[in-house]
Amino acid sequence: MKLAVIGGGSTYTPELVDGLARQHGALAVDELALVDPDSARLSVVAGFARRILARHGCPARVSTPDSLESGVDGAAAVLLQLRVGGQATRQVDETLPLRCGCIGQETTGVGGLAKALRTVPVVRQIGRVVAERAPRAWIVDFTNPVGIVTRALLDDGRRAVGLCNVAIGLQRHFAALLGVDPDRLTLDHVGLNHLSWERAALLDGTDVLPDLIAAHADDIAERVQLPAGLLRRYGTVPSYYLRYYYAHDEVLEHQRVDPSRAEQVAAIEGELLTLYADPALDTKPPLLEQRGGAYYSEAAVALLASLLSDRAGTHVVNIRNRGTLPFLPDDAVIETPAHVHNGQIEPLPVAAVDPLQRGLIGHVAAYEELAVRAAREGGEQAVATALLAHPLIGQATLADRLAALVVDANRAHLPWAAR
Repeated sequence: MKLAVIGGGSTYTPELVDGLARQHGALAVDELALVDPDSARLSVVAGFARRILARHGCPARVSTPDSLESGVDGAAAVLLQLRVGGQATRQVDETLPLRCGCIGQETTGVGGLAKALRTVPVVRQIGRVVAERAPRAWIVDFTNPVGIVTRALLDDGRRAVGLCNVAIGLQRHFAALLGVDPDRLTLDHVGLNHLSWERAALLDGTDVLPDLIAAHADDIAERVQLPAGLLRRYGTVPSYYLRYYYAHDEVLEHQRVDPSRAEQVAAIEGELLTLYADPALDTKPPLLEQRGGAYYSEAAVALLASLLSDRAGTHVVNIRNRGTLPFLPDDAVIETPAHVHNGQIEPLPVAAVDPLQRGLIGHVAAYEELAVRAAREGGEQAVATALLAHPLIGQATLADRLAALVVDANRAHLPWAAR
């Protein structure tokens, strides 16, 4: 079995490789093709990947094809973990909105739309190559904004599914608080990518979330960076990304004075690449935990095993709505638990959604539809329309100003905006 990783030179890649090596029995990979335009960086990451596999006795071969076509040729699955423009564009995504009094974040609001505008055209081209060179391959998207990118792929008729580590991260955190094996715990997860809530935590079928919140509200609140009182009041655990809505002014105040996450990650990546280049290193360095993406490898390997074999499982994935949330259009992309088995993905039934959640989900889903349209068709007016629809923007003059700034800052990556 061949897996291709687009963006294989990412500092995330060793996390994935470690998971593949440790779970080789669940997913017998013969070749791991790492594709990346930065050959120097790719060489460092690929060398480290080979040492990780060797340490675990995993026979998978790491290749570094010199083209996208050869990289995906014959692959069973293609994983997307790319960042168009690198950390430099992320820095703009996180700082430009602040000039207009808006949240600066790489997947939410203005920054998320800017990233989508750069990313969707590139990913659509990758999808065309995959359809030509590996027509039966699954495209598993970990590239943010996952919901928008996955929708663009599905709109093109690709065999695609989106994956995020938010749900598995909270599941592991809850299991640790309870002192139980994570496999015994499942979550009632509802919403969109980076706009989700945990409404129940089922331990061997019994909901223990009320007890978890009662005993550990402060600990959980610290993890999601929201007030413990909010968790106690509503009996749910919002994802970390809900802080940009529920604590907007407080977050914005901090963003105006604190270093950006892009600056922090750029520094971490430099250190990681130096560590990866050490020929004696064959295990993940502790610093990798600070890069983000915790449990990415576990989520990815488990999903791939269910997609590509008869190892059935329940996974939180980004897929078409198709009636799962009746208040959304069928073609919306939601993040939901689904039964996955041998290439089939079936969403599990979802209980009625509270109006507090339903309203925000509907609002952001409408924005995402317009964001995909802007990324596909281009045009400053389309960008302004998408921004106007976003609940964190929602003002016409502000949307127009932000659209002009975003387009101007990203011209190098937007062919339709070239002067």
